[in-house]
Amino acid sequence: MGLEKEKAETSVIMDEDLFNRSIEPILTKKERLYSTEQDRDPNDINSHLKVEFEDIIAEPSSTHSFDSVWIWSHAVFELLKFIFYRLLTTLLAIPMAFVAGIVFGLLSCVHIWVVMPLVHSCMMALPSIQVIWASLMDMFVGPLFHSIGRVLSSINVKTVQN
Repeated sequence: MGLEKEKAETSVIMDEDLFNRSIEPILTKKERLYSTEQDRDPNDINSHLKVEFEDIIAEPSSTHSFDSVWIWSHAVFELLKFIFYRLLTTLLAIPMAFVAGIVFGLLSCVHIWVVMPLVHSCMMALPSIQVIWASLMDMFVGPLFHSIGRVLSSINVKTVQN
């Protein structure tokens, strides 16, 4: 796969399924506590975050590094992605859930008890306001623009080319 010209006696044999799986089973070497994996994103709202090693680093067929470099870089990528995700979620998940709970609780409360009653009040008052508004438009604005239109309609513009 690499740019080596000589054949080497050593080779790396790695099961393809073991190589493509998450680093978690490699790190723990324990049996899973549950057999089926829980779908934590059933609505697929974070599909853009499903990043694999091949999505970030890809070698074209004309250029290849040594096989061991490729395997180790893949392993380091998966390991660091796993460790930093776990570390950051350990530090940030509970505070962010707390803040999100407060924000969405406030938004729900304001929407239910303030916004919707105001909207319904406006909708109840709108027929009366619509009658008053239409009368004001017919009495003042309509005649004003009708007069302006008659004045401006008598203007003729002629273009002359020299």
